[in-house]
Amino acid sequence: MTDPLQAGSAFALGLAGAGHCLGMCGGIAAALNLGGQRSLPVTLAYHSGRIGSYTALGGLLGLAASGIDIAAWTLGLRYLAGLLLIGMGLYIADWWHGMALLERMGARLWQPVQRIASRWLPVRRWPQAFALGLCWGLMPCGLIYSSLAWAGTANDTVTSAGRMFFFGLGTLPAMLATSLGANRLQAFLRRRGLKLAIALLLIAAGLWTLYQAHAHGGHGAPNRAPVNAHSHMQH
Repeated sequence: MTDPLQAGSAFALGLAGAGHCLGMCGGIAAALNLGGQRSLPVTLAYHSGRIGSYTALGGLLGLAASGIDIAAWTLGLRYLAGLLLIGMGLYIADWWHGMALLERMGARLWQPVQRIASRWLPVRRWPQAFALGLCWGLMPCGLIYSSLAWAGTANDTVTSAGRMFFFGLGTLPAMLATSLGANRLQAFLRRRGLKLAIALLLIAAGLWTLYQAHAHGGHGAPNRAPVNAHSHMQH
């Protein structure tokens, strides 16, 4: 199971990507506010589907990792997670746009999912919104890729799924602000100073993850060792 420290770290990672979430998913979240009439069931169904998709992906990756049971696999995931977190931090700060290339590569896989998602537009009822949310969780996003790589290091289906669930919860403040028209909160989340602070936290988390990967690799730690890469983000 996901312990409180890991749950808090996953939530903080989702919260840290607030500005990126607004840019990537904010449009569809705002579109669910149909005709200017806010439908809370539709909005909640969409976000439930989106978080459910993250959770399922985390569980599948954790299941795959547990089946391989090779120390090098977990070590590789730790290095990948660290590099992706650093790249995401640089991306959010507008210092390096290499993650955009990764997202463009992922867009090719997203295209068939997008065609399926279009069947539920325009959204009129909550089942449509839930199905759309399930699809939207698969969209190409560097933040999701970074989180999945970190979640996969747990090498356990339930723990990896739990990390992605709490990551999804962390994205809710920004996404609900868009869905429900909270303009002041949106403006706050888009502040340059806040983005820089978030970027530095992500970079620090990535560096700490790389350090832990190096330490575990150098001492032959078992592949199921817990990862506390983002624990500092809770402070």
